[in-house]
Amino acid sequence: MRGRYYADRPGMITLYHCRDARSFRALWALEELGLDYRLEVMPFPPRARVEGYREINPLGTVPALVTDGHLMTESAAIPHFLATRYGPSDLAVAPQEEAYGDYLNFLHMGEATLTFPQTIHLRYTRFQPGRAPGAAEDYAEWFGSRLRNAEALMGGQFACAGRFTMADISVGYAVMLALAIGLEDQVTPGMRAYFERLSGREGFRRAKERQGPGRIAE
Repeated sequence: MRGRYYADRPGMITLYHCRDARSFRALWALEELGLDYRLEVMPFPPRARVEGYREINPLGTVPALVTDGHLMTESAAIPHFLATRYGPSDLAVAPQEEAYGDYLNFLHMGEATLTFPQTIHLRYTRFQPGRAPGAAEDYAEWFGSRLRNAEALMGGQFACAGRFTMADISVGYAVMLALAIGLEDQVTPGMRAYFERLSGREGFRRAKERQGPGRIAE
């Protein structure tokens, strides 16, 4: 690896973040765990607006979480990493638990199934408006269909295991993003209530306060 990774003291966690972007998953997880970390809040998109950022993260995306000389860039993987590396914590579901498979499924579903179609919608409505309006509409409907399917699989107040876990951070962020980018019509009353439960948590509130005011794509 390269860049500024090794400037941090051993064991220090540094998160490179843009307000309410995917990196909010990592920020929320850090606050839920009560870990010590350094936060770098950047304008979006950092690859175009932050000089030298690609030296830290060659992808130019957020999140970029750096600890002990290692870089992580996947927003669904980071919460699980934090809960298991710095645990034990009941925010992760252990392999011996019955709900372990459900946990991993929802953990990855939040990004791969639910956030991905939203990024296409966001691209053609906010970043390149008018370029592909049909794609924006199609992916909005795609997201809504998959969110309803996710809700059917949950069957409880939380994604799995009968408790709040990092899987809820993954799925909950996808609902948060939908409500922020004009996809509120695709969010069912049940999933709105789900997000209201999650956003009432102290960890969520602290993460919002720590990142400061603003919104994605400013």
